[in-house]
Amino acid sequence: MSRLSTILLLATTAVYASVTPAHESHTENKLPSNRWYHEDDHPVHALFKRGPVGDGIIYPAIGTPDWSAGFPPATADTTTLPKAWVDALNAAAAAGKIPDIPQSTSTNGLDPVYPSGYDPSSAIVCSSTAKCVTPGDVWDAPPGVIALSFDDGPLPASDQLYQFLASHSEHVTHFFIGTNILLYPDQFKTAFETNQDDIAVHTWTHPYMTTKSNLEVVAEIGWTIELIHNSTGGRIPKYWRPPYGDSDMRIRAIAKEVFGLTTVIWNQDTDDWTLSEPVPLTTPEKIQQQMTQWLTGPKTPGLVILEHELSDLSVKSFMDAYPMMVSNGWTRTSLAQLDAGSVYQNAWNSTSQVIPAKVGDLAVKPPARASTTSAKPTATTTKKPASSSLSSGKPGSSNKPLGNQKSGATHFSAASLALSGVIAVIIAVAVGIIMA
Repeated sequence: MSRLSTILLLATTAVYASVTPAHESHTENKLPSNRWYHEDDHPVHALFKRGPVGDGIIYPAIGTPDWSAGFPPATADTTTLPKAWVDALNAAAAAGKIPDIPQSTSTNGLDPVYPSGYDPSSAIVCSSTAKCVTPGDVWDAPPGVIALSFDDGPLPASDQLYQFLASHSEHVTHFFIGTNILLYPDQFKTAFETNQDDIAVHTWTHPYMTTKSNLEVVAEIGWTIELIHNSTGGRIPKYWRPPYGDSDMRIRAIAKEVFGLTTVIWNQDTDDWTLSEPVPLTTPEKIQQQMTQWLTGPKTPGLVILEHELSDLSVKSFMDAYPMMVSNGWTRTSLAQLDAGSVYQNAWNSTSQVIPAKVGDLAVKPPARASTTSAKPTATTTKKPASSSLSSGKPGSSNKPLGNQKSGATHFSAASLALSGVIAVIIAVAVGIIMA
């Protein structure tokens, strides 16, 4: 190798060293972080969308015979209930935690009626069908917030809804019916695995719950939770919505004391579920009039609108109203995320770590959140400008880099700057050799 070649090789090596950005040593002995995953609001999720994380237990694949085995195909069977659920019910009743309220009766699908002497509006009964509000139940959203949720899925009409939600980067809560999950496993997988939405309970067969015995209530709720648990990597839902909004102090207590569930109702109803009925109670035009009134009106309280993924018409009613939610500056959030807490009893959301637990384990808690990770803004503090466009994404999102993000500029170390002087000398010597 000639002297000139040697000198040029040295110069090339030095140039490469001078333009290489400084990094921490890859061999530095550092203990691993005690948090093995990034929270959903971490920027990495915009690059690599992680699939749902489970509790480490291998469950049968959704839609297979092994997956559906053991679940009642139609009615919510009370004869094969797990002993733990029955024991929990009996213990709660013996402790006086389940009010002794008689079952109501419903004739031809009409609102339930209680026996004489039991006022549905009284503090003793407090029927949500009678619009009696019990502290702890969810009826309203915070001011300026619309809590997004849909009942009665999964169904064939769900496909169009899920595509729409994904295209607008919206997440919602699905109050699923247990038997519908068995019938439409593909739609369930899209909601949970693909869209990573929040899953909640809407009972096994969609009955008027106050007409059911205590054991029947346990079956309606328990079988649904168990199927969701087995289909989401072991997650245990935190919320449930009674069909027709029919609950009372007895039903609430069973849901809470046996299964740890919070009851969700609503503060606005479009009757969209009747659009596919032989005699609808409303029309698409009337629904749009109602939506316009609510979405352009006062923002206090926030909106919890009863909506259904029941038919193409009910889904279209939401999609038609969605632009008004955006243009009028409503903060949109999944209902299960209203309190900025965990979506499930043993997991923060549909992608985070899961604490293994059995259905009915009231002692289970979600994993501790690392203090170094900023929590998602609560629905009451996240503001959305009125001029937001449909493509603006989730509320509270921003194109600005976070405080711990680096810009695209290249950073050079002090050593690399010092090398630039050495390079100048080497090049000068090389030029002298060439000119000699």
